[in-house]
Amino acid sequence: MTLPRFTTFFTYLSKRIGLDLQSVKYCLLNTANRTMTDNGQVVSIADHDVQTWQENIKYACQILKDNKIIALPTDTIYGIAGLAQSTTAVHNIYNIKSRDLTKPIAICVGDIKDIKKWGKVNISEELLSELLPGPVTIVLERTSQLNPDLNRGTSLVGIRIPDYDFIRDLTRSCDEPLALTSANISNSLSAVKIQEFSELWPNVDKIFDGGTLGSSVYSRLGSTVVDLSKSGFYTIIRPGSAYKKTVHSLKKFGLEEDIKS
Repeated sequence: MTLPRFTTFFTYLSKRIGLDLQSVKYCLLNTANRTMTDNGQVVSIADHDVQTWQENIKYACQILKDNKIIALPTDTIYGIAGLAQSTTAVHNIYNIKSRDLTKPIAICVGDIKDIKKWGKVNISEELLSELLPGPVTIVLERTSQLNPDLNRGTSLVGIRIPDYDFIRDLTRSCDEPLALTSANISNSLSAVKIQEFSELWPNVDKIFDGGTLGSSVYSRLGSTVVDLSKSGFYTIIRPGSAYKKTVHSLKKFGLEEDIKS
């Protein structure tokens, strides 16, 4: 029996016998979470030796190569990811998040040298190296090598290199970009620990637990998203958690804000 059916059943039950629905749902989710932890859906990636770390990377890569979806930590919040070059995986991400199909999904790569394969870079490598790795998503014109079913209707793509070893090592191991978005239902609170997106657990194939990522309000803002597709100019699409530092770097390298009328 799936979690949604359990929820429907307990909604009915609560009306019949007068139980508080929120308490029932809380107990239900806790029970489901314990079950999924016990059956191996959650894999801890905190404080492991090199061999275990490499085994977890290999395991996660195998799951992704099967067009499946995982949840994992980044340098800001928890995300869900699949292979960007897999149309099946991309569609699954949209379905899991109940995400509007017109809202694009960013990709994640392991190193700066990988960016040029998927986006048309028109800024210096020095500026790229100042922005990334880190909590910044740069938006560029996409190249023809990127999956045409990813973000149909736009010539742009957001590219991330999170400053977090697990996701970078995983992307290198897969040798292709990940489609990456926040681990939450669209327009709901971002998650800094796995318990905060428990409603998604039944729909992802594996959860890699890196512990609590942060406790401040800035921890939940996600990456700063900046459009760099127009040579010599920048546009902040989302301020995110690194707004001031990002703007400082852009201006230092002579870029001007593109004020759109």
